[in-house]
Amino acid sequence: MNLVIKNANLNGVNVDCLIEDGVYKTIASGIEIPNGYDILDANGNYIVPPFFNCHTHSPMNLLRGIADDLPLFTWLSKHIWPLESKLTSEDIRNGAMLSASEMIRSGTVFYNDMYWSSEEAIVAADKSGMRAVIGIFIIDEAPGMVNSKCRASEELTLEAYSALSLEAKKRIKLSYAPHAVYSVSEKTLLAVAEKARSADAFIHIHASETREEFENCQKEHGMTPIAWIDRCGLLTPNTILAHCVHLTEDDMALIAERGAIISHQPCSNYKLCSGQFDYHRAVECHKCRFVIGTDGCASNNNLSMFDEMKLAALNAKISSGDPTSGRAEDIFYAATRGGAEAFGIDSGEIKEGMLGDALLIDKDAVQMKPCHNLISNLVYSADTSVVASVVCNGRILLRK
Repeated sequence: MNLVIKNANLNGVNVDCLIEDGVYKTIASGIEIPNGYDILDANGNYIVPPFFNCHTHSPMNLLRGIADDLPLFTWLSKHIWPLESKLTSEDIRNGAMLSASEMIRSGTVFYNDMYWSSEEAIVAADKSGMRAVIGIFIIDEAPGMVNSKCRASEELTLEAYSALSLEAKKRIKLSYAPHAVYSVSEKTLLAVAEKARSADAFIHIHASETREEFENCQKEHGMTPIAWIDRCGLLTPNTILAHCVHLTEDDMALIAERGAIISHQPCSNYKLCSGQFDYHRAVECHKCRFVIGTDGCASNNNLSMFDEMKLAALNAKISSGDPTSGRAEDIFYAATRGGAEAFGIDSGEIKEGMLGDALLIDKDAVQMKPCHNLISNLVYSADTSVVASVVCNGRILLRK
């Protein structure tokens, strides 16, 4: 994709950004626009890296506002899983498309997805123009699961993926997504570990999300969920651990040693009362790799990374009792460049040689006035209304 973003404010300097074949080729003032290039006039708006949503369930926005104000296991087993069993493939595709629209409008160009009927999510991701890692959803049995439809077909997923264009395959990848230690058997987890290892694929799993999960795993296996995931061969540098609310010091040390990645969803954690992630101990002390996601709309109830950034920063401070914990710069990095790095994507910076992704922020938005510190404003005061335009791979996804 070939594009010139004109008149953008990059770190206080007005520049033009020439994107050629989806990559930033030149960033300078007064670039001569080649023939045939699309043009996006930034009108002096701020240009920053867009967001990477590292844990979500895109079709679940069809359940937004259903079964609110309940604990996780009641919410899942009594309401969500029974309702999900009634969704058709068309429902799932439409839900995924609606989520893609919401993410684009809120400044996100990438999402790490977990849901069944993965083949429908692939189609939605392709149509959206976004980057995505689509999980091959794996689950055995869980309370409230009505039938076997609540699973993904690896064969159908691979068939849908093989049908993508070469351009789409550069944006969209597959992962193995076992739901959680309480819903996937040891035999299945071991098999997933082997498949992921053979394919050099990402693993995406819920981990230590609730106190109940933590305690039940210790009773059943004599170890924490993180230790059990490791025992089953799933704790690797390609593993995304969603939530990690209940971690021991040994868990944090093990995650850091294995190079696995914690994806933090503070809005969902707070809404389901799962607990507080210990950012200070896990990230600042043990140096665990750390990214941010939104979770699904049924437990959030939106896909705004602005909300997640602010709450992640505040959670870090209140959980540690230290107002210097969860610095705005660190949280913004986790939501942008950190997410890109976690998935091996050469994006997350507005820099020559990097992939042509961009988020334009309305300089005249009231939440951005005054702008003593751009990153501080984005983390602590901004919301989705400040998004002016979104570019992914040199393609304009949103132009306001």
